[in-house]
Amino acid sequence: MSTLFDKIIAREVPAEIVYEDDQVLAFNDINPQAPTHVLIIPKKPIATLNDLTEEDAALVGRLPLVAARLAKQLGFAEEGYRVVMNCNEYGGQSVYHIHMHLLGGRRFNWPPG
Repeated sequence: MSTLFDKIIAREVPAEIVYEDDQVLAFNDINPQAPTHVLIIPKKPIATLNDLTEEDAALVGRLPLVAARLAKQLGFAEEGYRVVMNCNEYGGQSVYHIHMHLLGGRRFNWPPG
């Protein structure tokens, strides 16, 4: 089953891409929850965190590295930022292709909602 993110990777759906390499794609969220809200996804389709295997460790490990790089490039790394990954319905996952949210440009509260 093809997800919205698969279609963005295939360039069938437009997105404002802010980073890409051979394994990872990052683009601005169309419904931002902060001044900067970027989604960072592996190009390999993995539905949820529950579906990860040991073989995915290096690929998924790239997501926070890309988040940190983007936070520096976008100018809020020193102030701070939030990264979030949701899993399944109760965790708030709406697209079943794992993704990391990079949120920056404002102060965040704890605990989250």
